[in-house]
Order: sequence, then structure tokens, then C-alpha cells
Amino acid sequence: MNHALALRGLYAITPEQADGERLLNDVEAALAGGCRWLQFRDKTSPMPEKVARARALRRLTKQHGAKLIVNDDLALCQLVDADGLHCGRDDGSLTLARAVLGPGKTLGASCYNDLSLAEAAQRAGANYVAFGAVFPSPTKPGAPCADLALFGQAKAGLSATTCAIGGITLDNAATVISAGADLLAVITDLFGAPDIAARAAAYQSLFKDFA
Repeated sequence: MNHALALRGLYAITPEQADGERLLNDVEAALAGGCRWLQFRDKTSPMPEKVARARALRRLTKQHGAKLIVNDDLALCQLVDADGLHCGRDDGSLTLARAVLGPGKTLGASCYNDLSLAEAAQRAGANYVAFGAVFPSPTKPGAPCADLALFGQAKAGLSATTCAIGGITLDNAATVISAGADLLAVITDLFGAPDIAARAAAYQSLFKDFA
């Protein structure tokens, strides 16, 4: 499938944020720092607010030449013409999502610590498979642990891009990239940083060492 941007680098996931203006400012800083993949994840906002945020993020990502992926909401993804969709295990059929999205959109799947889920996701049309939590996660403290060896196993047997999520920080990110992760999904260590743009740039620079 043809994608204008390679599925590689920092993959920012939006934090739960009551202040919509602050969320947009923080995301713009991450994009200014070089992040080119953004996932809009919002489990708490009322639907009108969620739609408004998604549309604003769609404008921001276009301005910065970045990609917007919507978490767990195919209808919202279609409504704002996002670049793709991310689905968890209980978020509906990946096969249906691929059929609705068509071949030109990105489809990602949470595979937790299970290589067989990744194999099934690829068969259903997923472009990337996400393993995690690779480290204890403040966002999902009860998430199962995913061994870093999964990334090498996925590289050996799958063509889908690999994404790591869960407890990733600038201090441990290089270890995860060297294990085979193409994307680093980060929430807290990015959006909780005192300088979000600088933190995003620091993450992006790590990938140059593993080109």
C-alpha cells in the first residue's frame, strides 16, 4: 500500500485533556518538533467536542505534513477524512474497517503480547501491529507486559510495520528501536515534557541512529 510517509518514527498519542485549546497547542508543539504520526485518542469528551477536536487536529496535521490516525472510531475517521484508524482487540472487525477505509488508508491494530494476533491483523489488512506494554505504563497500569523479543519475531515473519507502546521514555526508547520497533507510541513522556517540541525532536533523532 502506498503511503506518503513511511510508518517510522515517533507516534504521538493524544492524552486525555479537558482543555481543548491546550491539547491543540501541545499537539502543534509535537508536530513542530518533527512528529509526523499522530493518533487522536479521546475516551471521555462528549461527541460534539470530540468531533471538533478531531477536525482541528486534521487541520494541524495537514499544515505540518503529518498523518492523523483516529483511535477506535471508524465513523469519526471517515467524517474528518483522517489518514487511518487504530483498533483494539474489542473495537470491531479489522476486515470490515479495511473494506470501509479502502487500500489508501492506514490501519493499525493492538496486539498486546500476542504474535498470533499480529498475524491475524496482517491477514485482515493491518499496516502496522502494536505490541505493549513494553514497560509499565501510567496510562494503562494493568496492561500485560510485551517482551521486546516480539519485535524481532514479527520482523522475521510479518511484513506489517511494528509499533511499540507502553511506558516508553527517551531513556529507554533506543532499546526498543534496536529490538525492531518502527514506531514508538508515546503519550506521557511526550506531552508531559516541559518542552514538547524539543522532546519530539529528540525522539525523532533516535531513529537516525538505526536507519
